Amino acid sequence: MNQRIRVPEVRVIDPNGNQLGVMPTREAFRLAQEQGFDLVEVAPNAQPPVCRILDYGKFKYEEAKKQRETRGKAREVRRSQDVKGIRLRAGTDVHDFQHKLADALRFLQMGHKVQVTLIFRGREASHPEVARKQLDRLAESTRELAVVEREPFIEGRRMTMMLAPK
Repeated sequence: MNQRIRVPEVRVIDPNGNQLGVMPTREAFRLAQEQGFDLVEVAPNAQPPVCRILDYGKFKYEEAKKQRETRGKAREVRRSQDVKGIRLRAGTDVHDFQHKLADALRFLQMGHKVQVTLIFRGREASHPEVARKQLDRLAESTRELAVVEREPFIEGRRMTMMLAPK
């Protein structure tokens, strides 16, 4: 920008986007100052480098605005693919199970994946078949909205299963 441009000559573009041609850097800088703008190098690897006469503050503002907009779109995509978690125990009662099932269905309807974690305490770990029945019952109840993406597997004192929306 302005005095930092160290090449002897540059291709210049005016504020309206018209090419003014190749000229010495000093002359391009003087031309920009006369119009009340800055000389900004937009393509430093071109031969000769391309500089544009523009308001640098406005240019930076527009770039920041574009970046914020792009970041917002990326966040929306990420948000639509969130993984929601539900925790159960091997001894979870029917009423509590129904609440957890309702949560899972709500998450799946919103388009989220659901990670169901069943936690073992004490001697519950010696009976993984009870936990497996619990997870199979949940998978069966959500069959219309979800597909089992990852079958239940045991990892330490936890059994985990992943459901994805259809």
